Amino acid sequence: MSERSAWAESLVDLAQDLVAAGRGNVEMIVECAATLDEADRPGDPRLIDVVLVGRHPTEERLSVQLVELKRWSMVTRVERAAADLVHVPGMGRKKHPALQLREYFDAFTGERGPLHGIEFECGGFAYLHNATDASVRPLVDVDAPTGAYAHVYTNDRREQLLADLRRHFAEEGGASAAELLLQRMGLRNTPLLDAMIRSRGEDTVFTLRGRQRMVAEEILDTAAKVLPDPQRPVLVSDERRAVFLVTGGAGTGKSAIGLQLKAELEAEGHSVKYASGSRAFNGAIQEHVGYGDREFKETFTYFSNFVTPPDPPLDVLICDEAHRLRERSTNRFWKPEQQGTRPQVDELIEASRLTVFFLDEGQCVRPNEVGTVELIEDAAHRLGVGLRQYGLREQFRCGGSDAYIRWVRAMLGVTDGDAEPWTPDGLMHVEVADSPEELERTIRTEAMAGASARIVAGYCWPWTKPIGSERRLEPDVRIGGWHRPWNADSDAFCENGAPPSKIWSVHEAGLDQIGCVYTAQGLEWDWCGVIMGDDMVRRDGRWMFRRGKEFKDPESGVKRVGIQGSFDPKVRAGSVDDAEFARLIRHAYHVLMTRASRATVLYSTDEETRSYLKGLVGEAPIHGLRPSWENLPEEARVPHLPRPRRGRRTRKDRQGGGAQSPELHLF
Repeated sequence: MSERSAWAESLVDLAQDLVAAGRGNVEMIVECAATLDEADRPGDPRLIDVVLVGRHPTEERLSVQLVELKRWSMVTRVERAAADLVHVPGMGRKKHPALQLREYFDAFTGERGPLHGIEFECGGFAYLHNATDASVRPLVDVDAPTGAYAHVYTNDRREQLLADLRRHFAEEGGASAAELLLQRMGLRNTPLLDAMIRSRGEDTVFTLRGRQRMVAEEILDTAAKVLPDPQRPVLVSDERRAVFLVTGGAGTGKSAIGLQLKAELEAEGHSVKYASGSRAFNGAIQEHVGYGDREFKETFTYFSNFVTPPDPPLDVLICDEAHRLRERSTNRFWKPEQQGTRPQVDELIEASRLTVFFLDEGQCVRPNEVGTVELIEDAAHRLGVGLRQYGLREQFRCGGSDAYIRWVRAMLGVTDGDAEPWTPDGLMHVEVADSPEELERTIRTEAMAGASARIVAGYCWPWTKPIGSERRLEPDVRIGGWHRPWNADSDAFCENGAPPSKIWSVHEAGLDQIGCVYTAQGLEWDWCGVIMGDDMVRRDGRWMFRRGKEFKDPESGVKRVGIQGSFDPKVRAGSVDDAEFARLIRHAYHVLMTRASRATVLYSTDEETRSYLKGLVGEAPIHGLRPSWENLPEEARVPHLPRPRRGRRTRKDRQGGGAQSPELHLF
């Protein structure tokens, strides 16, 4: 048996002991750190095997037990005088588990720990259910370490363990307690748009954590050295420039850092623009956050808007989603003299004194997207501008579930190795629907209950522009008798209040249309339904990728599916070869499957693929653990904020002179 399998068996045994003690509602948080804010600690954060969370049985306070799972069946003493070090056959010298637990205890209860400032009981124990007292005598002897975190339970002490579990935990309240702890540990983030609305774009809302904070502080420190002080103009300007490149996967907080930098530098009086290659991301912030505030909206722009450099240069240009950089800034509506003739990345660097790029190479989904680390490195070197690079590791999307991100990447073949069956981790939920009707019913139910939710799909159907003066949307996405329109290919509202594509993700009527990767990238919802089309199907144990063909319906004149597969005009056979086509399709589904913060509902139009997904995911709604709105503890039912009222902010507001928003932990 592998070490990992043995460890998993210990998890099951511990869960069975909780049930035997009548404490089956106690929550188990598996493999987590006390806080993601451990920037001063070298190496990986301290991961504890299990945190048991519930309510104290007699007092109204949180009750937490930190658990080390040890499959040791025999332990001998190393030093006669002390039991701090022991010898484990086959593993060599090991610390007494209590010494590890002491570190975890200090991390959880210290000034920066999640339990600081609240009423709690916290202890810990080593769980050696397949050992006896005699076989591990040094761990339980009179000279073993002591403390609230130093208990050791062997098979001989099982009855004592059950009694202590009843003493530490009440029968009910585990889910609410766990949600509170997850929030304090930084594993439950506030959605980006909600945080922006609450702060109205000011600098009072973001609490960056760990490496995020370090990156932001270093950029701000450089800004203070390079940029002129708006309050003290100089006679001879300093022409130094700087470029920062911050890389990280989906949900690592790149946009949070960028928006925080924008707010703080604006408050200091600097000229700042926030550029993106995503109309969906920019539109959501401009129209949903900056509703009615023209000055706020104009600070958000696109990569292609710097063909003519600003004069004088901006102080700061923040480039989010830099993987969407194009080779040149072009537009089919521009005159020839308006088209870019230089690399777009050069235009962005020369547009400002300080340029910050945020990039995730794994989210490149179009063949004309050329944003890479190498591209930005080469441009900085060519232009003679100093470049500093940082990498973000911890991710905060998908409920903070690293396991889910790894599972999606392995399942899609983005990373090497076979996909393992999904193991629910309490942070992220996955299920597979049998039909599009079932998927839509689930998503609508959650949306009506109060969650944010959307349905997205692979680009596997033609996309019709709004028809007629009434701007009717054609139901292009057709699966059997289930027909739904894509989100509107329009900058204006369409029939029945269908929103423009750039605000589809946040408008209340967006649930009636199906989004794709281009309107979902950079955004998130509590629940996301993902329809996999016939562009990516499972055959003979591997993925196959197919291009579709359309035909024109002779009666309606509307294009329909002739041959099933991809209909994305950006990945036609003439533009990308088969290997690149497969890579882009994988990346597109990776983006779609990482848009949810609580639950992803999958459906494939292909029966064999659907069976494969069901085999990996298994049965989902087990023991009431499905995170539907009605099953969530009250602490987790955070309503999403409505679009703010019309109204402009004054310069005093933007520079910190207005009313202060309450502190809100975004990431």
